[in-house]
Amino acid sequence: MSTSEIVEETQPVAVVAPKKQKKLKPARKQVKPGDVVKTEAPQTGKEYNIWYNKWAGGDREDSYSNKVKSQTRCNIKRDSGLTRANVTGIKYTCLYFARGCCPYGWECEYLHTLPDPNDQLPDSSKDCFARDKFADYRDDMGGVGSFNRQNRTLYIGRIKETGNGLETEEVVMRHFKEWGQIERDDSETGWAVKVLQYRSVAFVTYVSELHAQFAKEAMACQSMDNDEILNVRWATEDPNPVQKVAEKRRLVEMGQEVIKAKVDPRIVDAMRTIRALEDGDVLDDDGYVLEGDDVEDDGSGEPGAKRRRLEAPSPPPVEVEPLQPKGLLNADTLEGLKYFAEIRKRNGAPAATAPPRAAAAPPLKPGLGLADYGSDDED
Repeated sequence: MSTSEIVEETQPVAVVAPKKQKKLKPARKQVKPGDVVKTEAPQTGKEYNIWYNKWAGGDREDSYSNKVKSQTRCNIKRDSGLTRANVTGIKYTCLYFARGCCPYGWECEYLHTLPDPNDQLPDSSKDCFARDKFADYRDDMGGVGSFNRQNRTLYIGRIKETGNGLETEEVVMRHFKEWGQIERDDSETGWAVKVLQYRSVAFVTYVSELHAQFAKEAMACQSMDNDEILNVRWATEDPNPVQKVAEKRRLVEMGQEVIKAKVDPRIVDAMRTIRALEDGDVLDDDGYVLEGDDVEDDGSGEPGAKRRRLEAPSPPPVEVEPLQPKGLLNADTLEGLKYFAEIRKRNGAPAATAPPRAAAAPPLKPGLGLADYGSDDED
């Protein structure tokens, strides 16, 4: 044994310890009573619309010209923590925590963390804040949203642009990635953050709808780098047909994953095997269909030849039944009669003669036939 081998054997092997998960501390109280000054919106119309949370009958521009910057803002790293909901098992998040103004802290009955996409909410007709969704969106695409469509894209308006489109995208990305994972795409930046330059509008698409719901409330009436007041709403459906197909495929795959998680894997393997036998497919050890180069060469000499279909057994010969005569007597009865006729002929018995026919009836006389009857009249 050489010296180098002895040195290699005596060197200690470093063992990497698993990284411990950081435990959450009790949630802190974001504000104290009296810190937030509630101001009522000035009356700009005749009637107050509780659905849109504004006065009706005023000028068109009054809706956002009267908006003021939010006095509080959530900080996920500093404000997240344990609450009573972690003990009681409530899955919904505190709305005031998202807005940065929850005065209860660890005494709150709702969660003070970002929604977890892996945790299924008890009711799909509610958002992550336990607010009821509606069948249709509001006309201004604000509010809670609709339960008829899974919307993961936010519309951000009233952005102050100070540079080109890429710089504005970087600013939007930096402020909105705090609220959840943003979708990846094939754009120049690699993220699903689109800015309409010179129009002060941006669109942000999250991986989970729960994160989009949280970000909408967390960034409402907030500002980014230029002291603007953002208008955050739900985005309308993308008219791009490619995006429609991709979204439909994503929903189908998501539904398949949910069904697969709830079904016994043994049943899935059994159904997959039965389907493969019916279609004549070749399965690998894991139960997946083999095609192309994955299939073993069958000796034909063709590189990469597909051998998806198994050799089907030759069909059994079809026996053609003889045509049977149609009538009152079936074929077996006629064969029996023929057999007895031959026996009778061999024994010398006379053949059976047909019975004599009855005499033909005389032809009827023309007329009604009343002449055969006697008349009651003697004359």
